[in-house]
Amino acid sequence: MTFTPLFNMQTPALLAIVIVVNGQDNLGLANGYTAFQTKSIQGQIVRSSQTLASLNSSSSNFNFLPFDILSRLAFNGAHHLGDVTFRYRTSGSSAWTSVDSASARKPVTVMSSSLKPNLFAAADLAPTLPRNLPFLVTREWLQYEDDFAMRINITNTAKSIAELGSLGLPVSINNIFTGRTAEQTQDRCSLADPYVGLDAGYVRVSHLRGTGKALVITPLGSTPLEAWRFLKEPQGNYGYQSQTFEGNYEWQVHSIAWAQNEWRNSTPWNAPTFKTLQPGELYSIGLRFSIAENIQKIENAVVKTKTPLAVGIPGYVVPSDSSTQLYLNHSSAVKNVDVGGAFTISAPSSPGGPYKLTPIASAWGRIRVTISYEDAKTQTVHYFITKPAPSTLAKLGRFFTTSAHYTNIADPFGRAPSIMTYDRETNKIVDQDPRVWISGISDEGGTGAYLATAMKQFAQPVAREVSILDDFIHDTVIGTLQQNGSLGVVASAFFYEPGAANFSYNPIFDWQSWTSWNRERAYTTRRAYNYIHPVATYWAMYRVARDYPEQKLRASWEWYLGRAVNTTQYCLSNRAKNCDYGLVGLMGEWVLGELLEDLKREGKNAQVSALETTMRYRAERWETETVPFGSEMAWDSTGQEGVYFWTRYFSLPSTPAKTLNSIIAYMPAIAHWGWNGNARRYWDFVYGAKIQQIERQIHHYGSALNSLPLLHDYELNPTNNLYALRVGYAGNFAPLTNIDDEGFASAAFHSFPELLKWDPYSGDYGQGFLGMSLGQTTYITSDQLYGDLSFGGHIDYSNSTMVETSPKDAIRRRVFVAALALKIEISAGAVQTVVYDKTVQSVTLTIVDAVASDALKASSAIVWLKRPGSITAGFSVAGARKERLGWVVNLSSGTAKVRITKL
Repeated sequence: MTFTPLFNMQTPALLAIVIVVNGQDNLGLANGYTAFQTKSIQGQIVRSSQTLASLNSSSSNFNFLPFDILSRLAFNGAHHLGDVTFRYRTSGSSAWTSVDSASARKPVTVMSSSLKPNLFAAADLAPTLPRNLPFLVTREWLQYEDDFAMRINITNTAKSIAELGSLGLPVSINNIFTGRTAEQTQDRCSLADPYVGLDAGYVRVSHLRGTGKALVITPLGSTPLEAWRFLKEPQGNYGYQSQTFEGNYEWQVHSIAWAQNEWRNSTPWNAPTFKTLQPGELYSIGLRFSIAENIQKIENAVVKTKTPLAVGIPGYVVPSDSSTQLYLNHSSAVKNVDVGGAFTISAPSSPGGPYKLTPIASAWGRIRVTISYEDAKTQTVHYFITKPAPSTLAKLGRFFTTSAHYTNIADPFGRAPSIMTYDRETNKIVDQDPRVWISGISDEGGTGAYLATAMKQFAQPVAREVSILDDFIHDTVIGTLQQNGSLGVVASAFFYEPGAANFSYNPIFDWQSWTSWNRERAYTTRRAYNYIHPVATYWAMYRVARDYPEQKLRASWEWYLGRAVNTTQYCLSNRAKNCDYGLVGLMGEWVLGELLEDLKREGKNAQVSALETTMRYRAERWETETVPFGSEMAWDSTGQEGVYFWTRYFSLPSTPAKTLNSIIAYMPAIAHWGWNGNARRYWDFVYGAKIQQIERQIHHYGSALNSLPLLHDYELNPTNNLYALRVGYAGNFAPLTNIDDEGFASAAFHSFPELLKWDPYSGDYGQGFLGMSLGQTTYITSDQLYGDLSFGGHIDYSNSTMVETSPKDAIRRRVFVAALALKIEISAGAVQTVVYDKTVQSVTLTIVDAVASDALKASSAIVWLKRPGSITAGFSVAGARKERLGWVVNLSSGTAKVRITKL
């Protein structure tokens, strides 16, 4: 969505404006700083407020905090590390009183630090808290082993019992992009992600570059991470809670006072708790700050602090016909594992081995697994159980081609027939919205439903759905989205112009918004992002036409393939002369790589050469840029997929690794289905959702799209690269969670604790489904720590020389055998079993003609074999003839055995 940020990162002159405007020094910066250093960490503490000013590794100058702009963050209401918030009530009171040390700052009372060893600073916070509190609240900054730590001490000074219904520790890092150039942002900024896992909870902070050391924040003593709360702060001159400044969060130790009030309509991640303090009782909590050598070793740093660690393989999204393994690493023994009745559980067969969790038949949705340890620590691991992946896709196809199928031929905007944005809250098609593209079947927010439907036909074609999609292509994509015989794609088929359309616009909507384009603006064709959606739709229909020739369509496979190529070239050729943003990475453009591959398979050499020329210019341009991930936004996480694909395709030396590192910075590995593999997105609810706000999104389309480079990198480098597979697989599987039990798919999940629910709009979901469709693979690998593994399938461990796997992924057409560095893909049907013979290094597949009973049945399939850098893999399919750069397998009997051997 086109967006002009208030604080463009290409306008550093705004920094001077902020200095002038923000004259408050409520932190007392003029009084200077106290320096500290431990073996692993160094930094500075503000003397007057005793909040943390800077924090970096002892061996690195990179600062995880916004020290360079601290003077502009010194106003009341801006939170810093060291602040504390709480809600309390005393005996006889039912209402909670809220307290926040950042609200009205005054210099704290310095306490002597000479009486305790390893203490850098200590203070009584009374001056900066409300008067007459029934508590003494003190804070200590100290060395803890080789690390740095903060401890908050709360003593009940009243003569009666007091309850803490909320207790929070703000975690404010340098995630402020406002006023910075793209290069400054990459150099100076960080991202924080929580594991909301109680006593095992931690926060990981990564440098935006994705390289160098990472910060790990773990509990000091008993400090459970029960909830992760967004902090309301003044917007200031940095656009707080905007596209360039997501905002700050806090580590909530107790949360019942919020759960009973603002969060009462949501289901929290963890059971809300409170703390009762007897008169005179002291309660201490705190945070420990450690350094990880790099992002991939964050879990090692967690273990070093003696915090329990959970690792799920393949992950925390579990189709009900599969299982998952849970590895637990803690110095104390496991006392109990409570799966909430959602799984059957098998205990480890050997010390350090995994628990095997298998969903029960009726389980679906969010599941919390609670682990109790002998040392009284409690950990929660958060899962999402889906129905079997192919049946989930089947439900999606039926839903979008029935409930979301728009057939009003009298529509003045020419949108019928189409598959349109759907509102699950009202259970109606969204035929009007002041953000016109949402109802205009263009942009990301308006194409999600039809793009998901198109890619579903590539994955699992059904005759009736294919026919509906075909009519949409010929009657609406051509003529409404691509008008007057042009290959240009309009910004929106729907517009707001009462005099130009015989349509009853809803008067309660704000039609004066900048998003309510008139016809002239809606019909512009210069936004490059809008081209990927119809191109992917054409390509999906080409694959249906090519691989299921018995299915009657309105055009030949050559027509759909040609239309996909020509639409792409109209937008991007000749240095993208017809489109804006054509020289940046486009979300979903991995499909253009698939298109190029199919052109090669079909022997379309002239078109291959032309498309490569178009893409080479873009790739070589990116190779010259310090931060090549530009977009409409000041900072983005959706250009990386396209930038990676083409710079890797043309074997350019720098940008592929730079891009992977960027993705690793904003896609965490965490024992939680929502955050694991969840690419950083926090503004697209404004442009494609019903609940419009800046908010960390869970499994927006960025998760699956950004997974593609990670999975590809793993396939190129499978040795000692399990982290890339874990995170990539998680992101690629994420779109399954968005699909509800009837097939509706939401744009994303709202992470704010007052919501914790799926958005009612389908919005821009389809881009994520596209990423899943192009990335789903069953991976067969082996790890030094975990042994033989399958991501996306069941392994039979009964034979030490054979690895037999039954794929359980959503597509079931791709297999990667890490030991052979071999990628196997079939054009149609489904892989039922895979047997890898370690001794002779052969692979045998059982292929069936369809993945679901109502899907089209393939009479044959092409088997493609790939190894890094080569379409021809050095392997062959025994007894099969060559076609389309692969091997033809006959499926007329419904099934076939395929043996793949070395040449």
